[in-house]
Amino acid sequence: MEREEAERRVLGAAEELFYGQGIRAVGMDAIRSASAVPLKRLYQLFPSKESLVEAYLRQRDARWLGDLARYVEASPDPPAQRILAVFDWLYRWFSEPDFRGCGFINSFGELGASSPAVADIAKAHKQAFRQYVADLVAAAEAPNWLADHLVLLAEGAMTTAAIFGSPEPARQAKDAARTLLQATRADTGIPA
Repeated sequence: MEREEAERRVLGAAEELFYGQGIRAVGMDAIRSASAVPLKRLYQLFPSKESLVEAYLRQRDARWLGDLARYVEASPDPPAQRILAVFDWLYRWFSEPDFRGCGFINSFGELGASSPAVADIAKAHKQAFRQYVADLVAAAEAPNWLADHLVLLAEGAMTTAAIFGSPEPARQAKDAARTLLQATRADTGIPA
C-alpha cells in the first residue's frame, strides 16, 4: 500500500471516529480496524495518537474553510449578501446527519488543557475563520468591528445546533446578522 493511500485511509478513519465518538474514546486500534492499515504502518505514518489528532485537525481545518469559501464565493450576490451566505452554509452543515458540533470546539474541550498543539490548532482555525469573515466584511465596506460580532453569532449557532440537534440556530444567527448589517448601513450610509 502506498504511503499516500495509507495516510488517506487513516485520516479518513480518524475523521469519522474522532469527530463521531470523541478523541479520547477512540484508540489507535480502532483507527487501524476502520482504516484497514496495519498497526505497524499506522505508527510509521503517525508515531503517536497526538500526531494523528494534529493531522486530523489540520485536514479538517483546510476542508472546512475551503468548503465554506467555495460555497460563499459561488454566490452571485453582492458582498453584504455573501456575509449572510456564511449562515446558509452553516445551516447546510448543521443539517448533515452526522453533525455533532464544531470539531475544533470539541477537540479543544477534550484536549485543550493537556495538549498545547491541539489548543494551538483550534485557535488557529478560529482565527482563520474570523479572518475570512473580516475579509467578507471589508468587501462589503462595513465597519471592521462587525466581523467579531458575526463570528460570535456563527460560533454560538454552532454550539447551540450541536446541543439541540437542530439546524435552526443558523437561521436565527442569519436573522441577527442581517439586522447588524442593516444597522451598519444606516450608520455608515451604505446602501441596502
